[in-house]
Amino acid sequence: MIETSAISRNPHAPDDSQEVPAFAEESASVGERLKALRQSRGLSIRGLAEQAGVPHATLSIIERDKSSPSVSILKRLLRPLNVTLSTFFSDSAVQDRAVFYKASDLVELADGRMLSYRQVGANLTNSSMMILHERYEPGADTGQEGEELYSHEAEEGGVIIEGRLEMTVGDEIRVLGPGDAYYFDSRLPHRMRNPFDEVCVVVSAVSPPTF
Repeated sequence: MIETSAISRNPHAPDDSQEVPAFAEESASVGERLKALRQSRGLSIRGLAEQAGVPHATLSIIERDKSSPSVSILKRLLRPLNVTLSTFFSDSAVQDRAVFYKASDLVELADGRMLSYRQVGANLTNSSMMILHERYEPGADTGQEGEELYSHEAEEGGVIIEGRLEMTVGDEIRVLGPGDAYYFDSRLPHRMRNPFDEVCVVVSAVSPPTF
């Protein structure tokens, strides 16, 4: 993950030419960030909504911070903009890569309530890997019934630390428990959900960080 002049950029990493607009405050809300990103691409609300396959009314209330989008909806909105969740939430002011991180340094990529994806590192520009501490509350789901499952150009793997997680990868569905692990080609459509009564905690990695 350390960026040096001796390491060439991963050719499969996200296209950094599509930058997220800088914000006066890094604490800008999801709605504010999404609106600024859409406007920087010269897209109307209806135009982005149509490209993402999301009702324009849904996008409108998200941008006005009247509703918090699920991870699956936010990823659908970001895909036509060629921006990953990691880039969307990155801190553009951070230039140097730290070696060690306190728990409070991890960057939340989800709502932090039903579903939490806490990323190691505030800015993964030119990185070859991302590491996530994931938490799934009972009922948490990265997709919805009838919705196209998510896929992206990467490989990913993880270990279940506590609880149980139901995973769908391609045509396979499996329930994993503590100590169980997974590793798959992220181009396969996939979904994670917790239909159980206990919280599930996972530590995972994605390479390159196209999530």
